[in-house]
Amino acid sequence: MKTYLEFFEELDDNELTHRLVNKNRKPKGPPPIPKLLPPSEKAFLRAQDDSRANFNFTYQAARFEAGWLLNSLGGFYEHQWISDVLRCVKGGKEASVYLCRAGAEVEADLIAAKVYRPRSLRNLKNDHAYREGRDNLDDEGKIVLDDGKLHAMAQRTAYGKNLLHQSWIAYEFTSMQALHAAGADVPRPYEMAHNAILMDFVGDETGCAPTLSEISLEHGEAQNLFGRVLQNIDLLLANERIHGDLSAYNILYWEGEITLIDFPQVVSPKTNRNAFSIFVRDVTRVCEYFAKQGIGSHPRQIAADLWTKHGHRLAPEIHPRLLDAEDERDRALWQKQKNMR
Repeated sequence: MKTYLEFFEELDDNELTHRLVNKNRKPKGPPPIPKLLPPSEKAFLRAQDDSRANFNFTYQAARFEAGWLLNSLGGFYEHQWISDVLRCVKGGKEASVYLCRAGAEVEADLIAAKVYRPRSLRNLKNDHAYREGRDNLDDEGKIVLDDGKLHAMAQRTAYGKNLLHQSWIAYEFTSMQALHAAGADVPRPYEMAHNAILMDFVGDETGCAPTLSEISLEHGEAQNLFGRVLQNIDLLLANERIHGDLSAYNILYWEGEITLIDFPQVVSPKTNRNAFSIFVRDVTRVCEYFAKQGIGSHPRQIAADLWTKHGHRLAPEIHPRLLDAEDERDRALWQKQKNMR
């Protein structure tokens, strides 16, 4: 029999993302325990302490989703980081973002909870290219030193994959902490759990901010925002981080400001041999978006100038194994770089 986690992984994204909340309906009790759960997993959900058992959220969760949210966000509720889950505002293959009502520990009214799909990051394509040079982190963001855990990660056992999954989440959280403290335009991260991150919500009660990919800009605003994005790329590099998956799809736009999001693939410019290739790809994708907004640039030159500004040695080749062969943008980018050599 499948576990409720396996059922949740197989949920249709449309069911998860587009389910609407009926604001006139009041929740009648704690999230239901799915009838198809085996006894051991029913017992697990019933064994949560009283505070978690009383976590009644407004969001009308899809089948099996309620149990997953209780498991992923219940600790945040217990420690008063959140008081309610209002709706799912963004769904994806790797994670879904939920709009939550903040609890007593947060001054803001609204807060975002990024909840990862159970096996999403474990199966990330070419993850070796991003993991190279990174320490493995545990659920507290500390470097894993235990030989048994390191061996399980290296062998990619079931336990090891769980640990690697947690390490991805920890890297996103700790990177956001460092970059927010350095003044980058990233959401403020509040807390991390085994499968979720709490952070500032960008948007309002009607929904989250759109990404740059969803909007067109006036020329003057496009010029200003392009400069702002480059400042952030420069600031990341100054703090020894490369986003790893930066594009107009991972930059939010709200009231004239930008916010960079999604940092699990962050790499170090010093310890990752593929860092410059990944950096060039980030800069190129950003420049391609702003080129469509009428802002011309030379992405490879921009990348090289920023790279050498921070004392890094140029390594110009973009190796095709870094890129997703199914992504037309990646194929075109690699071919473009190949033709330039």
